Amino acid sequence: MLAVHEVSVGYGDAPAVLTDVSVTVRPGQTLALTGLAGAGKTTLLSTMAGLLSPRAGAVTVHGQRLRDRDHAVERKVVLIPQDNGLAPILTAAENVQVALVARGVAPPEARRLTAATLDRLGLAGQADQLVEELSGGQQQRTAIARGLALAGGVLLADEVTSELDAGNRQRVLDLLHEEARRGAAVVFATHDSEAAAACATELHLADGRAELRRG
Repeated sequence: MLAVHEVSVGYGDAPAVLTDVSVTVRPGQTLALTGLAGAGKTTLLSTMAGLLSPRAGAVTVHGQRLRDRDHAVERKVVLIPQDNGLAPILTAAENVQVALVARGVAPPEARRLTAATLDRLGLAGQADQLVEELSGGQQQRTAIARGLALAGGVLLADEVTSELDAGNRQRVLDLLHEEARRGAAVVFATHDSEAAAACATELHLADGRAELRRG
């Protein structure tokens, strides 16, 4: 279970981006983060992922307070960033395999998981292509494949359908909901009202505050 307890967060000495935010996402649930550009969606995801430390409040995973990103990784919190975070000089398959091996997965199993996950994203034919040779949408799907291969108890995704066509957008949304059905707590930021409507809960961010719209 992922829980955000009365969190306020900001950057440096600047005013807080978000103030007094609380939300709980249980295993099997999906939460959509919505709001205009600059409302704080990426900031909140980064805080949930242990990349930002809150000025007040806490983020907990299964009751344990997150200390930093390394601790979040130990707690199986996976973040799929908006900028994809891929190594451009590696192939699509290598980007996924390297992450799995670094997590402690044996190389043969890492190869099997990589092939299976790329196939789920429709990328079997691009597995051996360098990331820098892929289109923006293919790169985005590769990053999603890596996140799904690593996924454990908590999966966070930041605008992961922004560069996808309608068919691949639906494929990705279906896979995120599938992860929830498998027991993950899934949170994704989106500008897509239809995608948000398909989630169990929506947390709308505006003017530094959060409004829970469904649940």
